[in-house]
Amino acid sequence: MSIYETILKRRTIRRFQNKAVPYELLEKCVDAARLAPSAKNQQSLEYIIVDDEPLLARVFDTLRFAGSIKPAGYPPPEQRPKAYIVILAKKEITLKEWVKYDVGLAAENMILVALEEGVGSCCVGLINIKKLSQVLNIPDDYTIELVLALGYPDEQPVVAEFSGATRIWEDKDAVIHVPKRRLTEILHRNKS
Repeated sequence: MSIYETILKRRTIRRFQNKAVPYELLEKCVDAARLAPSAKNQQSLEYIIVDDEPLLARVFDTLRFAGSIKPAGYPPPEQRPKAYIVILAKKEITLKEWVKYDVGLAAENMILVALEEGVGSCCVGLINIKKLSQVLNIPDDYTIELVLALGYPDEQPVVAEFSGATRIWEDKDAVIHVPKRRLTEILHRNKS
């Protein structure tokens, strides 16, 4: 599958199969993140891979998961993520005005590498930072920037035609629909 085909296939996954994600794949994802562009090549990001079963539940409890489509998107325990990659920024070398770009580029690299191997993901930004810092014993000189939830998909979200509303919704067959604007609506050439 080409990179473009992988991008076309990518949808956020909120329900996962009860199947572990191989550590080697998680490590490969972090390696892809490490190689992402970084503002002024500061490389302030670091990563924690969480794949220990008891710890997975504790991390999940620190996240506001699938808030936009609750209760439909909120997974029961057997369909929760089977791994997390927590993206940290080292405060002393982080360029605060640029870190969000570094995080986005690193996260996208991980998302695409995971999907290429059949593993879905969900970026979670609504985090109880204090609680997650305690759970993972994160030192004060780091900030938690994003949590990437991972696992083998147990749902197949589809792109829906955009009709003015961006709200994600679930139909009667439990299929998640994600409205996306058409290319012709967002593409401009040479001027706005």
